[in-house]
Amino acid sequence: MAMIGTQRAVFLDKDGTLIEDVPYNVDPARIRLMPGAAEALRALHRASYLLIVISNQSGVARGYFPETALVAVEARLRALLAAIGVPLAGFYYCPHHPDGVVPEYAVSCICRKPSHGLIIRAGREHDIDRAASWFVGDILDDVEAGNRAGCRTLLIDNGGETLWEVGPDRTPDAIARDFAEAARIITQGTAEPVYQPGLPVSDTQTRGALHAPPD
Repeated sequence: MAMIGTQRAVFLDKDGTLIEDVPYNVDPARIRLMPGAAEALRALHRASYLLIVISNQSGVARGYFPETALVAVEARLRALLAAIGVPLAGFYYCPHHPDGVVPEYAVSCICRKPSHGLIIRAGREHDIDRAASWFVGDILDDVEAGNRAGCRTLLIDNGGETLWEVGPDRTPDAIARDFAEAARIITQGTAEPVYQPGLPVSDTQTRGALHAPPD
């Protein structure tokens, strides 16, 4: 699986990472950047990273909204980033879910995270060196998708992850409290060590030592 391209990117989960998490929302008026996201996006852009959204949108398969509603969502994201002087290089989403109620979308696929199909597609379409790129998200499915694609990975430990189902592909290169800290880690090259969720950042552990928090 070739990873060598001429550009590097930060692949971003959408809900709970880039924007406030409003479940199954497709109303542009309710789409707002996460606190600290504006400066984080500017920092990543200044560091010459392409910014690409990779999002699961199972609301299509579940019948909550039509796939066409995502056109307005993408337009709102592009407008929010343009307002802070940052281009959005790509918006990729998976509309599928195996338990969906809309037959054409109720399928297993290679694009739904934790699968990495959308990252591979985006990398090919934007000539991205995935090994020089990052995936940033707030759950371990994001981490797994990024790791499987050959990216470095960063988990934002903001409460989005609740199951903590760990495994070889579900250990991030770094963990941050928020998007602003994530951008600092990426741009300043301070990805090691990572901290264990639930502990202060000063109580550090290296990659491979991530465990679920105690019951």
